[in-house]
Amino acid sequence: QDQFEESGGGSVQAGGSLRLSCHFSGDAASLYTLGWFRQAPGKEREFVADVAWSGPATATYYADSVKGRFTISGDRVKTTVTLDMDNLQPEDTGTYMCKSDHRRSAYDPPIHRWGRGRQVIVSS
Repeated sequence: QDQFEESGGGSVQAGGSLRLSCHFSGDAASLYTLGWFRQAPGKEREFVADVAWSGPATATYYADSVKGRFTISGDRVKTTVTLDMDNLQPEDTGTYMCKSDHRRSAYDPPIHRWGRGRQVIVSS
């Protein structure tokens, strides 16, 4: 069974906006980050943004290329994240994949899981 429920994305013209949502439906007991990577044709997969939950603290992280244009928010209880993408540019085009990080304790190696991905196409 697929452990990710991804939705959103689509096709817009440059300057437009899209939203991506992800719900991790698997065993989330050890979940500590949830966010998005992307991969453009002919390029390596790259980090976009994520939400990290470490104890009582919640932090968000962004790639420099999307900072100021994308906004990520998350809910640890619902194990969801939403990525609001504004002022999209053609270079944002690619397959966006939801990613989760899991770790039993601070002394165990992290486990990474990936969604199937959603398409984002930005035309000029």
